[in-house]
Amino acid sequence: MRCLWVILLVCLSLAGAEAQTTRKIRQLEKQRNELRQQITESETLLKSARKDVKSQLDNLALLSGQIEERRKYIRTIEVDVKSIQLEVDRLGGELVRLQKELKDKRQKYERSVRYLYKNKSVQEKLMFIFSADNLSQMYRRLRYVREYADYQRLQGLQVRRKQKQVDDKKNTLVASRKAKEELLRQGEEEKARLEKQEEERKSLLQTLKGKQRSIQKELDRKRRSADKLNAEIDRLIEIEIEKARKRAEEEARRKAEEARKAAAKANEASAGKTPSVSVDKMGTYKAGSEDRRLSNVFERNKGILPMPITGPYVVVGHYGKYQVKGLRNVRLDNKGMDIKGKPGANARAIFDGEVSAVFQYNGLTNVLVRHGSYISVYCNLSSVRVKRGSLVKTKDILGEVNTDADGNTVLHFQLRKETAKLNPELWIGR
Repeated sequence: MRCLWVILLVCLSLAGAEAQTTRKIRQLEKQRNELRQQITESETLLKSARKDVKSQLDNLALLSGQIEERRKYIRTIEVDVKSIQLEVDRLGGELVRLQKELKDKRQKYERSVRYLYKNKSVQEKLMFIFSADNLSQMYRRLRYVREYADYQRLQGLQVRRKQKQVDDKKNTLVASRKAKEELLRQGEEEKARLEKQEEERKSLLQTLKGKQRSIQKELDRKRRSADKLNAEIDRLIEIEIEKARKRAEEEARRKAEEARKAAAKANEASAGKTPSVSVDKMGTYKAGSEDRRLSNVFERNKGILPMPITGPYVVVGHYGKYQVKGLRNVRLDNKGMDIKGKPGANARAIFDGEVSAVFQYNGLTNVLVRHGSYISVYCNLSSVRVKRGSLVKTKDILGEVNTDADGNTVLHFQLRKETAKLNPELWIGR
């Protein structure tokens, strides 16, 4: 009975390992399919056919973003190929071990079958039992005969189960190898598409190199506009921080008053007089309890917050200071990230919060949403569905992203912690 339980546990553990392998391959495939779908959808974002510098710079940003997405996908394929190869090697090692165990089981089974064949008659078994010297020996021989018969049946059962394990392992190994071969094929196709896009980018860069003065003029215009927008965002965030400070002070006063009253009642009950209660003065700003709670929850979601735009997208502008690759002296300084979507795309809240400001700039609308100490900023909206004070949930629609005369639908997104500017790309899950 113990042997049967051991065999059952081994079979269950091996079946679990097979299921884990299949699950792992399917999980990797799901992740790749999501990336592939994003790339396919991003390729539907059209480039401008106009030849002016602004349109060509926009096209360069879009093409660079698409190339970046494809490189990321190729890197994912390469990592998955290595992961599956490790799994193939592991499965191969297990298959060799199982085949060796199967051979050993078969040899033991064959020996038991030959032994039973030589002593197969009932007469021989009875003679073996009744030729015992005493009753105790007779009982032991009878038990031996029964146990050996059970052992022989158990050996046959073990051989059949071990054969099934070997067959299952072979099938899993074949499926893993096929998955690896399919990945390698996809990788080669993506590399070919990447080379084509990089050639297109080189051609566009060659065209732009002769327009250095026009490029600087366009960048200066964008920089002046961005500076004014950021100044307004900074002003509104300062106002929001002051409101939060006042809320925290009021909460501290309320709690201090409640504590004073509770202490007074307790003191009256015990000594009949009112004690003096010291209350700490508010020095620097400290967030209220609700702001702290929301901030903590927000921080736990770092790296998995949703993209703040609906539908297919391409990141066409990154956070921070960087030089445009391939163009001499073309440097950008972005306080957030720029995300290009399809016409009709909407901006959506990245987390639960309260709309703290809705303001106009250059004929477009911008929205600030407070998440405790964090504030997310959504710019370049043609229309909005929220107003100041509105409570929003994660992925709630805030408004429609504007589509300019060239057909560009670009959301400018920022993330702040109080006055500190954060890199939103580290917080968004992609």
